[in-house]
Amino acid sequence: MSHHPTLLAQFRSFYRQNALMDLERAIEYFSVFGGTHWSIDTTQPLLKLIEHKILKNYPYIHVDITKLTHSNKHVHAILSACATGDRRIFSSFKRARLSREEGNEALHTLLRSGLVEREYSLERPLREEDDNSDKLNFNAPFMRFWFAFVSPYYKSIKENDFSEVKKAFENHQHAFSSLIFIQLSQAFLQQSFIEDSIVEVGSYWDKNCEIDILAKTKSGKLIAGSCKYTNTKVKKSELSSLREKCALAEFEPDMLVIFSKSGFSAELKALKNETLKLFTCKSLKPLVESIHDKEILSCVGKKY
Repeated sequence: MSHHPTLLAQFRSFYRQNALMDLERAIEYFSVFGGTHWSIDTTQPLLKLIEHKILKNYPYIHVDITKLTHSNKHVHAILSACATGDRRIFSSFKRARLSREEGNEALHTLLRSGLVEREYSLERPLREEDDNSDKLNFNAPFMRFWFAFVSPYYKSIKENDFSEVKKAFENHQHAFSSLIFIQLSQAFLQQSFIEDSIVEVGSYWDKNCEIDILAKTKSGKLIAGSCKYTNTKVKKSELSSLREKCALAEFEPDMLVIFSKSGFSAELKALKNETLKLFTCKSLKPLVESIHDKEILSCVGKKY
């Protein structure tokens, strides 16, 4: 919704407010605390901060969140399904064990709450039978964290047993942070193309494939890309996979881009040219350079 700060605006504020220097750490901590505007001691381990700031304050935060959701159990079910699944609306209904009618009713309530917004595939599939519904995108990363790792384990949390939450988060942390990495990579592309500016950027998905980045430039060029938020270097096989996905979607991109948390193999780096661009976390540095005080989002709500 238009009155919500963009993810980039939230990230820039988070980076500046918490005096961060390392983009990888910023992404991981922002994936949990983004949108809260809380001051976070990022020298502390992330799990320790989650316990201290969130889990020990569960009763108070829960009350505030239920005010937004009106304690609607179907809304909560969709939010948790969306946060732990592929974010597609119809698969979230199924994951939440809701009928199409129940799901649509809860969805309308949810969209009015401002917690999420619809995300559309940048290009619709060529064949109608390949369409697989729109997605839901959380307006604040913290809300996605809450419904992925806190709300499902509320019973043990209320008993001050945080082991289930910690285990779940440790098992899925990299996959969880991956979405933020994709969204920031899209924002970086939009900022970095100056002469032939990008007029549209997003993701593409259908029943057969999913492409992390799809962008169109003012001159009509098509850019497709992938993002890998893992602890291993990206190999040439990722380039082959991206090309296969484009072929399945019947795209003929003018440029391919790959973003990697941990760099690239020598074999893949040797292929870099004008039609294949490779970027790392450090490449995203321009997103957080020269942040002015007036751009910092003010703290709203409670800090707990």
